Amino acid sequence: MILGASGLLGKELFREWTFDEVIGLSSRDVDIRDAGKVREVVEKSRPEWIVLAAAYTNVDDCEKHPDLAFAVNRDGAVNVAEAAKRIGAAMLFLSSDYVFDGKKRSPYETGDQRTPQSVYGRSKAEAEVQLLEVLPECCIARTSWLFGAGGKCFPDTILKLAATRPVLEVVNDQRGCPTYAVDLARAIIDLCRSRAHGIVHTTNSGDCSWFEFAREIIKGAGLGTEMRPVSSQQMARPAPRPAYSVLSAKSLQQYGIAMPTWPDALERYLRERKN
Repeated sequence: MILGASGLLGKELFREWTFDEVIGLSSRDVDIRDAGKVREVVEKSRPEWIVLAAAYTNVDDCEKHPDLAFAVNRDGAVNVAEAAKRIGAAMLFLSSDYVFDGKKRSPYETGDQRTPQSVYGRSKAEAEVQLLEVLPECCIARTSWLFGAGGKCFPDTILKLAATRPVLEVVNDQRGCPTYAVDLARAIIDLCRSRAHGIVHTTNSGDCSWFEFAREIIKGAGLGTEMRPVSSQQMARPAPRPAYSVLSAKSLQQYGIAMPTWPDALERYLRERKN
């Protein structure tokens, strides 16, 4: 069962998941804040695995609506975990690099202390803690900088802005791992088939700044837009972002899973977007 099947990742999970019977539910089908409804759909289908890809992911909006962020991202996740526990299902929960404060200068390991700086990050960090209490064998897949052809994401925004502006300013002091929804979906399927549990960092390999990512997007699309690096202070946003949120791949490698590099992923995204 995929909860959040109409989202950027959910669509790819549904498309990539073959050889198994897959039930895809969107937020219209089930609101994960409604514990009774969650229990009802889970008990009716009795899936072996539940992948929770549904979340309130607009990081800046979460600052304005913290109650909603915690109701969906933390309490909703606990509702799903409790329903999974009742029927003996395994669960995979999507978490985020935003559980860290970005003060490290080497890749974050799964056991590093959670130090979220934003409402979104806190909602995900608290969900992780509570899920491991309710369902100790659950799998928490942390990812970062998600992009894909099925909806709004950073490359999509950059390409749309480049179509109307001669110059783009992009922050150059935040570093992370861009992750392609197709590759993330494939890794999640492999994790489920490996009966994975505990925290696993699940991103494309390699890292870059947002500016470097944007520059590759413009170059890959064959555009001549001028790019200018700026600081996070110059581009102030409501939610604080970690300056460095590169996630170590060691936990993923333990399952024999290797994800492609982000430039390779970007090339495939641009090709898919054209089609």
